[in-house]
Amino acid sequence: MPFIVAHEFFDALPIHAFQCVEVPATQDIKRDASDISSPSTRTSRPTVQWREMLVSPTPPGSTHDTLHTPASQARDTPPPDFQLTLAQANTRHSLYLPESSPRFRAIKSQVGPSALIEVCPDAALYASDFAARIGGSAQYPKPKPKGAALILDYGPGDGTVPTNSLRGIRRHRRVSPFAEPGLTDLSADVDFAGIAEAALRASEGIEVHGPIDQGTFLNLMGIQERAEMLIKAAAANAATDEAKEHAVNVEKAWKRLVDRGPAGMGKVYKAIAILPENEGRRKPVGFGGDVVA
Repeated sequence: MPFIVAHEFFDALPIHAFQCVEVPATQDIKRDASDISSPSTRTSRPTVQWREMLVSPTPPGSTHDTLHTPASQARDTPPPDFQLTLAQANTRHSLYLPESSPRFRAIKSQVGPSALIEVCPDAALYASDFAARIGGSAQYPKPKPKGAALILDYGPGDGTVPTNSLRGIRRHRRVSPFAEPGLTDLSADVDFAGIAEAALRASEGIEVHGPIDQGTFLNLMGIQERAEMLIKAAAANAATDEAKEHAVNVEKAWKRLVDRGPAGMGKVYKAIAILPENEGRRKPVGFGGDVVA
């Protein structure tokens, strides 16, 4: 019976970025290129195609200004060593990954920089594996689905596809993800709708709940009541400055976890659960369900 917790795991997986571009139509193509006598036929390739954004070295002498590095990422850091550039032709990833979901294909009509998506194929592989372990699959049937997976991470919770979210973190602040490679932590927004899509496709024996905001999830799980118990326990030793400081820290910590404001974590982080399929008869605790004795 697998119980899987993935906390800030999916955001660290590698992504591929793609942009829609207009491609000039190709005409007068020979039906048989080996036969010069073969008549030509007028044909047109799709005028809109996906192109992959590739990582390439920055030109020598580049500065933050020439690379248009955001001011918030340029402080006390050297110019990035790498940059994203648009591929001039199809790559094997651009031919498949952006076409792997109806949500991606729906974006294809938006030509230009606004039609830019980030796809994480490894996330789909892990979500499929979680689902198969819990609910079984055609290849590995399971007599009775059992277990659960809880995923906590940050990303959009409204079904939108992540875009331009790749970020670098160093010394607890944002920096360019292409500066000082090997010394900078990298992360990207998690496509929760994609995780749900991959899990449901992988196994008929599971159902997915969420995503919901972390603040809502933790409040439903009783974080306030738990914090009050810890603060009350600390108050029993209120004679010491250390106990008072502990109580203050507990109060600040739990409120930051559920705070939905810019400085809090309650909205930007999301929770999603994969459980054995039960025809929606019972929601799990934290996702609208209640404890049943």
